Amino acid sequence: MSSIISETVGLVHKHARHYDEPITIFKKVANEEPTFADVHQLAAGTYWGKRMYPQVVEEWKVYGRLSGERYESEFAAALERGFRSGGWHGALTKGIEVRQGQRKNGYGSAYDLGSKDEAFKWLDIAYRERDFNLISLKTDFLLDPLYSDPRFAELVRKVGLPQ
Repeated sequence: MSSIISETVGLVHKHARHYDEPITIFKKVANEEPTFADVHQLAAGTYWGKRMYPQVVEEWKVYGRLSGERYESEFAAALERGFRSGGWHGALTKGIEVRQGQRKNGYGSAYDLGSKDEAFKWLDIAYRERDFNLISLKTDFLLDPLYSDPRFAELVRKVGLPQ
């Protein structure tokens, strides 16, 4: 399979929360195409789902370097600094700070910013901006804490996803 198709197959498994399969796929693609940046971002998200936080940080660093995107490198550096000083909570705190700063400069998705109360504010912004990440509302493990909130059901309805 091509790298893009393999990446897509891995992404389907990730969204189904079968994390071992995509990790195997993403490692294979990364070995076959060492400069294919996107696979490292997907691997980072998959490791996050498995709560393998040191691997999340490492994969995001590789993604930042290979993508050539300054914003991604800044985010990866913030994750690493935060992780060293405060574990995963510290990494998230620093990462969110950087993403919010980047957002002020016109970069970044509103989809992945904020705490639970702020999450709905950011998700509403993502909705108004027609952020493509919203297609993952019902499968993204990061949003699990929001599922029981009536605002979540309303957002799913507005986006047009099946209830």
